[in-house]
Amino acid sequence: MGSVPSTAASPAARPSAGSPARPLDELLLPAVTRLPRYWWVPLALVTLLGGVLRFTSLSSPHAVVFDETYYLKDSYSLLLHGTEQQWPSGADAGFVSGSIPDVEDHPSFVVHPPLGKWLIAVGLWLFGGDDPFGWRFSAALFGTASIALIWFAGWLLFRSVSLATVAGMLTSLDGLHLVESRLALLDIFLMFFLLLAFVFVLLDRDDGRRRLVARFNRSALGPWLGVRWWRVAAGVACGAAAAVKWNALFSIAALGVLAVLWDMNARRVAGVRRWFTGTLLKDGPWGFLTMIGVGLVTYVLTWSRWLLTSTGYDRNWAELNPGQGPQWLPSALRSLWEYHVAAYSFHTGLDSHHTYMAGPASWLFMQRPTSYYYESPSAGTDGCTVDSCSQAILNLGNPAIWWVGVLALAFGIWLWAVRRDWRFGALVGIYAAGYLPWFLYPERTMFFFYALSYFPALVLLITGAIGVLTGRLAVPRGGATAGTPEAATDERVVSARWARRWCTVTFVFLVLVVALAVFFWPVWTAQTIPYEHWRWRMWFRSWI
Repeated sequence: MGSVPSTAASPAARPSAGSPARPLDELLLPAVTRLPRYWWVPLALVTLLGGVLRFTSLSSPHAVVFDETYYLKDSYSLLLHGTEQQWPSGADAGFVSGSIPDVEDHPSFVVHPPLGKWLIAVGLWLFGGDDPFGWRFSAALFGTASIALIWFAGWLLFRSVSLATVAGMLTSLDGLHLVESRLALLDIFLMFFLLLAFVFVLLDRDDGRRRLVARFNRSALGPWLGVRWWRVAAGVACGAAAAVKWNALFSIAALGVLAVLWDMNARRVAGVRRWFTGTLLKDGPWGFLTMIGVGLVTYVLTWSRWLLTSTGYDRNWAELNPGQGPQWLPSALRSLWEYHVAAYSFHTGLDSHHTYMAGPASWLFMQRPTSYYYESPSAGTDGCTVDSCSQAILNLGNPAIWWVGVLALAFGIWLWAVRRDWRFGALVGIYAAGYLPWFLYPERTMFFFYALSYFPALVLLITGAIGVLTGRLAVPRGGATAGTPEAATDERVVSARWARRWCTVTFVFLVLVVALAVFFWPVWTAQTIPYEHWRWRMWFRSWI
């Protein structure tokens, strides 16, 4: 497993206790691993597979589904007026029929930032609002692009084209990811930008270590590593994620902590005497500026239209309340601040009952997926050829992926805690940051689709577990301290005999993933099927 070699001609060396001096690039950088000549072929295949599944019959159902009732109208209002405005009753029917009414001249109070809706508006601008293809186009595009992105994340973590392709395939064939990619909802954009930020942080990790090798000196604090452009890019992606939904903030914090810990460990391994202080003083200020500062600027920029017009909700609050709010902010930003206070109050106080509400404890095993759409056409309508049919959209994940994912999570925790493998530690941390904070709000109304934000970590944990068990991935020796000669020697967890057996198990698992994707396809995409066939797919009463 490796990365691009350092540009330093003669990497510095530092003495290790009980061992001769070792080159820094050997300690800090993995062995060089280059992508094979035709690496793009499997990437293209899994991305094409996902794209076909996400764009096929994207206009079906020809209806405003679940929370599309909010995001479709908000997006169309942004496209026409730059801010969200209220709509007359019956507006949903107008979109379905192609007779879209005019908005009312009253600002609408919305509780999510605008970026996700602006992205939906791109599809409306390209294809119009009178066909569901237009309002779902951007979600399908970003869902497809995220398959390629998770392929690259798998490569950066595991340096294996086959494992990266497994990660892309699992993403292509998962029901939660697929359903969220086929509707005008926000969570697919949130997941995409968080995944993009993770990829940039992984690239920054390698780049930072190459810089440390090239600039190493014997000062107590170590060298300053310069402007780290991958970290700047990560800041932009983090700001974009927060500009889709605020629950991105927990994952953003986890990415920031990961970046700091990786910097600290790199300096410690390199032999920097005051590595902790060096990280805080040499990396910390610039790291904060490039991730948090850049992210904040990116976030505010997504509110540009609200700031530059006077028609948004609470846009003139500061002028009407001159002595209130943070006085150090300009008037427009004070109004934006107050808007955020009101939206935060809404989110934390949301406790209305919903038929398909599901707390985070139920997400691990998909106990209560969300039914987005259900119709019961009779014989002779919508292609129904029996007495009673069903059309359903259930955001049920692929059971093989989600249930095996629980085992992969446990295995990943062991590889992190016992074998001290940083890759699995990072994935467990990202998973935890997307999952555990929801337990802080036990009274809040929650749904299974909130789990999509950490779904990439789940897929990569499964992929990494496959790599370790089949012998494709070596992991550090257990109990060794990172940076020592013992830790620098990786080993296979399983014997060659067991690796062959696990290859068979992996093949069966992948076949099962494909089979279940085919089986559940009708209830992921509102296909008309006999009612009895729909019942076959409702394995548990809680899925109905």
